[in-house]
Amino acid sequence: MSQLAASPQIRSAITARRIAELALPALVVLAAEPLYVLIDTAVVGHLGQVPLAALAVGGTTLTLVAWLGTVVAYGTTGRSARRFGAGDRAAAVAEGVQASWLALAAGLLVAVVLQFAAGPLARTLAGGGPDVAGAAAQWLRVAALGAPGLLLAAAGNGWLRGVQDARRPLYFVLGANLLSAVLCPLLVYPLGLGLVGSAIANATAQTIGGLLFAGALIAERVSLRPKPRLILQQLVLSRDLLVRGLAFQASFLSATAVAARFGAAAVGAHQIALQLWFFTALVLDALAIAAQSLVGAALGGGDADGARWLARRVALIGGGCGLVFAAVLAAGAGAIPALFSADQVVRDQAMVAWPWFAAMQPLAGVVFALDGVMIGAGDVRYLRNLTIVAALGCFLPAIWLAHGLDLGLGGIWAGLTLFVVARLVGLLLRLRSGRWAVTGAVRAPSTKSPTAS
Repeated sequence: MSQLAASPQIRSAITARRIAELALPALVVLAAEPLYVLIDTAVVGHLGQVPLAALAVGGTTLTLVAWLGTVVAYGTTGRSARRFGAGDRAAAVAEGVQASWLALAAGLLVAVVLQFAAGPLARTLAGGGPDVAGAAAQWLRVAALGAPGLLLAAAGNGWLRGVQDARRPLYFVLGANLLSAVLCPLLVYPLGLGLVGSAIANATAQTIGGLLFAGALIAERVSLRPKPRLILQQLVLSRDLLVRGLAFQASFLSATAVAARFGAAAVGAHQIALQLWFFTALVLDALAIAAQSLVGAALGGGDADGARWLARRVALIGGGCGLVFAAVLAAGAGAIPALFSADQVVRDQAMVAWPWFAAMQPLAGVVFALDGVMIGAGDVRYLRNLTIVAALGCFLPAIWLAHGLDLGLGGIWAGLTLFVVARLVGLLLRLRSGRWAVTGAVRAPSTKSPTAS
């Protein structure tokens, strides 16, 4: 008898434990990079305003590369988990092989392109500051050499999560980031490399991380030969995730642009609330990663009922986590914004957004959890379409209406809440339909709306 076919009490205990075993290491992995960025910022910040501004400009560009890595990782997890659930670990790892070839090619392309494009990009982002633009371009050219390793590590995270191995990604990512945290101050100060030392530490750590994940693939003793057909399938899946991500980026950039039109205090308060929103999303994303792995494995093993049960369970946990966040934010409404700004006007503006920010947390918890369920099920096309409809039909009209009617920051955050609600309704309808729960070792990217198995 399978674990998911056991009694509800046993199944609940097993699943809660497995979710925690996958989600907690994933949370550490997700948090490792932002924590390193904070260390890097603190080290470079003592060099002066120009190096710090240059790091901000160059780092923004590399953040887009890291986002591409997330797309690769999420696409790989679902496909690998299905193979693993079907009892074919070798095929699950083979998905990782093809994802790694795709990641390596993309990383090499990024590294080469940025050697030529770093200057124009830095000048565009830095505006009229030639000193900042020059330093940012120099940092970016060196740091870009780590792009192949960064994307290889993302692919490695994807297939290892798919085979439900959360331990090795934890060790690999923490090890690489700890090395970088040690190298950065040594290269910047005692060795006198300054800002370039930060870039060298960054690229070195990312390369070592990529090599560790590549070594894990080699240790599996599967064929390492690239297979264009599988790579093409992964590209199609990544395309849908990429388009979905672009819809997010356009929405949040527009929200910031509208907030800026309400004045410096409004955009400052918006930045505080938005970064905290991203932090809660980061925590809840660990739960989504666990859902990707478990739901993909259940469907790969032919257990559609188990996958549906898991989806409901993960949604409840996500909602529960969201309630905890909401309670913390409500209790800390007067104190939390003060940690980020001493300006009373900014804090007052933050209080305008705060009720919306806190109230949406339980809803967002369910949304992020079900995002993971649908990615694990390979139902990425539906997610893509839902995000585009919610962004174009709800979020963007709402925030620009807030600008036109001079509704201030409250209007922007009401629009964000509407965006979350629209996605929640779409995800709950999809969950209820059961059409996402397609069983089998592979769900073809071209699948449209299959009936439930």
